Amino acid sequence: MYLRSISKIDDYKMEYSVQLTFREQWLDERLKFNNLGGRLKYLTLTEANRVWMPDLFFSNEKEGHFHNIIMPNVYIRIFPNGTVLYSIRISLTLSCPMNLKLYPLDKQTCSLRMASYGWTTDDLVFLWKEGDPVQVVKNLHLPRFTLEKFRTDYCNSKTNTGEYSCLKVDLLFKREFSYYLIQIYIPCCMLVIVSWVSFWLDQGAVPARVSLGVTTLLTMATQSSGINASLPPVSYTKAIDVWTGVCLTFVFGALLEFALVNYASRSDMHRENMKKTRREMEAASMDAASDLLDTDSNATFAMKPLVRGGVDTKMRQCEIHISQPRKNCCRLWMSKFPTRSKRIDVISRITFPLVFAIFNLAYWSTYLFRDEEEEK
Repeated sequence: MYLRSISKIDDYKMEYSVQLTFREQWLDERLKFNNLGGRLKYLTLTEANRVWMPDLFFSNEKEGHFHNIIMPNVYIRIFPNGTVLYSIRISLTLSCPMNLKLYPLDKQTCSLRMASYGWTTDDLVFLWKEGDPVQVVKNLHLPRFTLEKFRTDYCNSKTNTGEYSCLKVDLLFKREFSYYLIQIYIPCCMLVIVSWVSFWLDQGAVPARVSLGVTTLLTMATQSSGINASLPPVSYTKAIDVWTGVCLTFVFGALLEFALVNYASRSDMHRENMKKTRREMEAASMDAASDLLDTDSNATFAMKPLVRGGVDTKMRQCEIHISQPRKNCCRLWMSKFPTRSKRIDVISRITFPLVFAIFNLAYWSTYLFRDEEEEK
């Protein structure tokens, strides 16, 4: 078998297309002939129905066709000892069941299976040719995959009608990650970082912060839906689902953070208004008390020596001195921001990037390490 090209590998349909030159050889003693003293090396036929042929078929084939331009790309050579060599160029679309749990950090193994349709192993057995039975064209180029290696094996199957001979070629493809890094991972990181800009905007800039949060959220949702549109709806979670889900959560969290800041800002304003009202009431009550003291100035003057001499001395003896607690560096730094809304913004500026960095560390170490384990 000579693999000429692999045109595409479809993740959604779980199939791949390949063009190959397929050869098989067998011995039919009924076809022996005289070589005329070595002058006749072999006979060439172009019609396959002229001789007996194995009933081989590709068991995982979806579509296939022969090549007939300019002439049919097929020949049959019959050698003097009865050996028959059959060669044909064909294009096939073959099914390739994929496991996308590590997508797009995954590797896929696609098989090409050849089996006998009607003859059991009692009558027909397929064997790989010794040496190098499978060859691949040099400089094979795939847009999103790299063919790392291939191996040949046997895949005989047993049914109610008997055991049938089967050959297979396993092609190991590694997905090229650079495309997904540029098209998916870097844009998602940029969207998450852009959503953090709202933490640095003024609390009163409500339209700017809301517009920024909603725009990044919608863009991230569109990016996520576009990624899933090119993949089949599988029942398990893929690596790309974890990435987009967490990025979407960070963007949504930034929008919720502004809602919390807005609520805290209004709460701070209400508290300040309450303090202002309380101070005004205390000032009014003290003015009223001073007026009463002015009306009773004689009586007050008479009682002053008694109060100072007796009760004041005892009160001085009961004074308790309480030392002020020492503030740690965090409290001292947070004391620079008197309002709760400002503190939430300041904490978010540190917390969001830190948690996102921890997630990146866990994500890449988990999936890359799992990929290396599967290689081993």
